[in-house]
Amino acid sequence: MEPRTFLLFLVGLGLLIGGAGLLVRGASRLAGALGIPALLIGLTVVGIGTSAPEVAVALQSSASGQGDLALGNVVDSNIATILLILGLAAVAHR
Repeated sequence: MEPRTFLLFLVGLGLLIGGAGLLVRGASRLAGALGIPALLIGLTVVGIGTSAPEVAVALQSSASGQGDLALGNVVDSNIATILLILGLAAVAHR
């Protein structure tokens, strides 16, 4: 891997982590100011936070005329999430 690619990867990873933190803090503060219960805030923020990357990829790929990539990303994400949750539930049940 060339150094420029690795540097861009690190910058992108840092921006992703920083943006996720800002999204969670902002949503939590907004919901808290509106008097929404903490459990509902947590569930909603986690749901939005885990879906935000898929939405970004879907919007970008749709805008560039690659609708199949957008659909594949959404389907793959949902399948992976379902299988991971079912697997963790099975491990926790034992």
